Amino acid sequence: MRRLILGCGYLGRRVANRWLDAGDDVWAVTRSAERAESLRQAGMQPVVWDVTNESVEELPLADTVLFAVGYDRSANHPIHSVYVDGLARTLDRLPTNTGRFIYISSTGVYSQNDGQWVDEDSPAEPNRDGGRACLAAEQLLAGHPLGQRAIILRLAGIYGPDRIPRRADLLAGKPIAATPDSYLNLIQVEDAADIVVTVAAADLSLPKLYTVSDGNPALRADYYAELSRLLDAPPPTFQFADAVPAASVPETKSPNSRRFTGDKRISNQRLTQELPIHFRYPTYRHGLADAVERLGGET
Repeated sequence: MRRLILGCGYLGRRVANRWLDAGDDVWAVTRSAERAESLRQAGMQPVVWDVTNESVEELPLADTVLFAVGYDRSANHPIHSVYVDGLARTLDRLPTNTGRFIYISSTGVYSQNDGQWVDEDSPAEPNRDGGRACLAAEQLLAGHPLGQRAIILRLAGIYGPDRIPRRADLLAGKPIAATPDSYLNLIQVEDAADIVVTVAAADLSLPKLYTVSDGNPALRADYYAELSRLLDAPPPTFQFADAVPAASVPETKSPNSRRFTGDKRISNQRLTQELPIHFRYPTYRHGLADAVERLGGET
């Protein structure tokens, strides 16, 4: 099989490794010539291109395309130009006989804030720039011919080794800008990669939409207490979200950024009912224990 990945980073690289292990041919789009050499040495065929420019005329033909482009604030591009315009440029450069298209979106498209369960049929009315850009990209994809062969995965917060939410703040004794009795929705990165590989291979009626989380929302008080224990850090303290203007919470590289001011529970019921999903890390306790253990002496 021929696979093309745009966004071969924290999630995309793990998906690439799985496809390489299966004997697939993997192309990876990267902005950096230096990174291209690293991808080549790993067994991939790199394509040097930034989705915010017009420098590439055509992308390789692939049975599966994974669009997992993240937002890098240091590049000084508006988030809409990366997620929406970048997707449009990608679609324009793909051969018309491209196979399945997997788009990594975000549960940031949901703004529910009362602790209710949210699934694929819940209203998507984002109130943050990242969520708005993700929803606009989804709508763009739906209106494109490749949208009829697309799978949209709305991912909860990805965490794992080297990406532990609020670790530095806890170690520094800084208060968490959220209410302790609100919910946090997570998916461990290895589970997220497994899910991408599964949906790429599954016999599905397309197009398809899935909300992706471990299905076990955690109260922030419980999550941060457990992380503090594992890090041997001071007990967590909270600066209630109603004391922090939402507009003052900064954007980051993640489309899920600033969601810690919200309060919803993401359901994965459709995903687990329709696909043979096995979670290596079914709760944050499993995932945090593994991630902190891999830190070694860095805590």
